[in-house]
This record gives sequence, C-alpha cells and structure tokens, in this order.
Amino acid sequence: MDLRNMTLPDSWHGSWSSLKAVVVGLGKSGFSVVDTLVELGVETAVVGKTAKPELADLVEVIGSKFHASESPEVLSELGFRPDFAVVSPGFSPSHPLVVELEKEGILVIGDIELAWRLRDKHDSIAKWIGVTGTNGKTTTSEMTAAMLLESGKRAIACGNIGVPILDAIRDPVGYDYLVVELSSFQLHYMGQISLQIAAFLNIAEDHLDWHGDFDSYLAAKAKIYQNTLDVIVFNEQDPKTLQAAKEAEVAPGCRAVSFSLGAPAMSSVGYVEEFLVDRAFLSDRANTALELCEIGDIEQISAGSTHLLANAAAAASIARACGVETGFIRQALRSFQLPPHRAQFLGQVNQVRFVNDSKATNAHAAEASLGATESVVWILGGLLKGVNPEPLIIRHGAKLRGVVLLGAETELLEGLFSAHLPGLPVVLAAKNDPMGSAVQLAVEISKPGDTVLLAPMAASMDQFVDYVERGEKFVEAVRKLGAK
Repeated sequence: MDLRNMTLPDSWHGSWSSLKAVVVGLGKSGFSVVDTLVELGVETAVVGKTAKPELADLVEVIGSKFHASESPEVLSELGFRPDFAVVSPGFSPSHPLVVELEKEGILVIGDIELAWRLRDKHDSIAKWIGVTGTNGKTTTSEMTAAMLLESGKRAIACGNIGVPILDAIRDPVGYDYLVVELSSFQLHYMGQISLQIAAFLNIAEDHLDWHGDFDSYLAAKAKIYQNTLDVIVFNEQDPKTLQAAKEAEVAPGCRAVSFSLGAPAMSSVGYVEEFLVDRAFLSDRANTALELCEIGDIEQISAGSTHLLANAAAAASIARACGVETGFIRQALRSFQLPPHRAQFLGQVNQVRFVNDSKATNAHAAEASLGATESVVWILGGLLKGVNPEPLIIRHGAKLRGVVLLGAETELLEGLFSAHLPGLPVVLAAKNDPMGSAVQLAVEISKPGDTVLLAPMAASMDQFVDYVERGEKFVEAVRKLGAK
C-alpha cells in the first residue's frame, strides 16, 4: 500500500485546503514551496535557522509565519501538527529536525515530489525531462532547453537551477517541457515520479558528508531512472551510469541510449572525426549516422574540454529523444553561452590569464578545469564535503606553479601539498578579504604564460553565500587589475 498517495492529493485540484504543512528551509526554493502551499489553501509555517530578511517578511505578507529555528523543539511552536513537511535540499536526512519529523510519523517530501503532484495545474501538462550527475547537469539542462526552444517548443530549465520548479509549474501559460536539473539531495527526498526522459551524466565522489558514503550518493543519483517512460540516457565513459541504467525499473518500452566522447555504437550519440552524430534516433541506425553539428560549433562556446563535449552530446541525445531536428540542435549550440562562473575566461594582465570556475565545487569539476589548462596558479579551498582531494593534487601537481588556499580546511590542504609537492609556493588568503587577497597573492606568484585559475574543489558557504558570490568576488578582484 502506498501511504504517500493516501496522505497527499495527486493533483493541483485536489483537497489541499484541509491540510497543514511545515516548510523546512527558507531559500529561493523554500519560498516557492510556501508560496505554492498558501495558494492551495494549506495552513503553512516555515522554519529555518536563518533567512534573508526580505523572504522572511514576504512569508508573513502572504499569510504564513517564519520561525527562526531549525531545532526539533521548533515543531512545538507551530501551533498545529503538520500533516506533511517539505524539506529543502540543504537539510540532510541525519539532520535532527528531519529525524524528529520522521520519528513523529510526519511525511517528509521535497519540492520535486510536490511539483509532480501539482503538475496538472494547466490542461496541457508539460513533459518532464530529468538531468543529474556530479558535474555538467546545469550546462546540459540549459543546452537541452535551448535546443527545445530553438525548435519552437515552450521549455524551461528549472529545479536545482535558476528557476524553482514550483515557479515553473505555476507559470500563467505553462510549458511543453520542463528540463529539471536534479541534485542528489532532491533525488533523495523524491517519491514516485515518472519522467519522460532521464539522463544520468556521470558520478564521482561528492557530498559524502550529506549522504554518509559513496554508495548512498550513487543510490540517490540512480533514482532518476525509476519509472522513466520513454528514454533513459547514460554515459558510455562512466560504467556506473550504465550499471544504474541496467538496474533501473522503467516503464515497458523505455529505451536506453548512451552518449559518448568516441565513435557511437548503435543507439548512441557520439563523435566521428569533427562531427557530433546520432546513431540512436533514425530508422537505419544499424548502418548510418546523422550529423548533428561540427565540433567547432561546440568549441565556440568555450575552449574545448571533454566535459563540454560530453554535455553537448548528452543534451543532443535528449533533444533527439524529443524529436528535435538536427538544424535546431546545430543552431542552438552555435548561439549557446555558458552561464557565469563555469570556466569563464576573464582576460589577461601582463600575459597572465584569469579563469573563473567557481562552479567547480568538487574534485571532478576541478579536474576538468585543470585538465584544460597548463602552467597554473591554483586558487582553491572551502568546504570539501568529506571528499579526499589527494588524488587530484597528485595527478595535476606537475602543472602547478603555485597555490592560494581559501576557507575552512586549509590545514588539510597545506599538509597534502607539503607532502606531495614540497617546494611549491603555497600561501593562505586573508580571512578578512579572502578573494581580494587570493587574487593579489596569485598575481605575485604568477609569471607570463601562467593561468590564475579559481577552481575551488569545494563548497563556498564557509566564506561566501554560494558559488555565485564567490565567483563574483573573483571577477571583481580581477577587473580591478585591469584585465583585458
């Protein structure tokens, strides 16, 4: 018996007004949750240790209440017993408040499941495409949305990306496709949903502090495939995504399609010489391939990296699964621009290049930046999230000209650099102006021909609001140098 379906309505038009809810966490997505629930007539309260004052004020304006606490005791202050809780992704399952909610028998869900239940707000229901992976999911999601938009479809990239999914659900007009970026946190709290297309891009160690261990992290990521209706997409170069695809319980008739950095096998999208080609979505795929674009169309986005080529192949696989014609894929890639803070070239000062990859919040992402760069002064550090940075330091040590360390775990990083790269200049950024001092120290270490690379390999919340603020501070400091 599925107690979830007995507890909560499965429609925007269901009997929500008789229910009570607590929303845990008041960020951008948390506010979209409370705003939605109030619109549905649910009696709602919001809890969280901190929140932006403007969001806390808005909660009161729309008819809810914000309690500035995330301790289990706050539940007794709500004035009612919740029927369910919607938990923001930042709260791990081991958080005392989440543990208390489950102990009290209160249903715990995330914003993705809530949005799935409310997806029928419009008569025409959008098809859901899900994208996850340790890295590349934002770029792939936005590329996919761009291809769909180019073909004339109403589409939006949402979820763990700019627009909260509940805001997309409540759009006055509605969409043909929602391209939903899904983090492992969101997947952990996600109940039974059925995506039209699900893509699992890659996996490497990340968020082990949140999930507890790598197997739990992988299991959360693999949930994206459950009940998929049409196509699941996996990475031919990442055997764990293939294994997850093999083990997935999907709808009858659902196809498995791979993307590859090499020549594609049948039922794959990949590269032949200078072309991205499709051998999955054409009638004679056993003997022919369909040209989608040239590698040059992708490399105009950013200096060619294997990660960018993989993202383009994954996005093209998804777009082809939606029936997008080749010309629209080519045009979308030719006009595509990476979001800020992803391998963003900022210019040069005295023949020293500056690259902002603040979005490189784990070792897998930092590896892509380091792999595409020679002679590096590396700015890194922050919250390592339980991941061991040692293998990456060893692999790329030969190209390092110096290191500037930021954030909470500098002692660990200092020890690793000292052990493996004795003699390499390693300096600490000032705590009162971490990014400004980091850039100045990097300039002092660098020589003509070097690249000063911000690829932190860590989360940012010990010193910055998020990776965006961290990247903006880097951009600001580089601009003060007069970079061109």
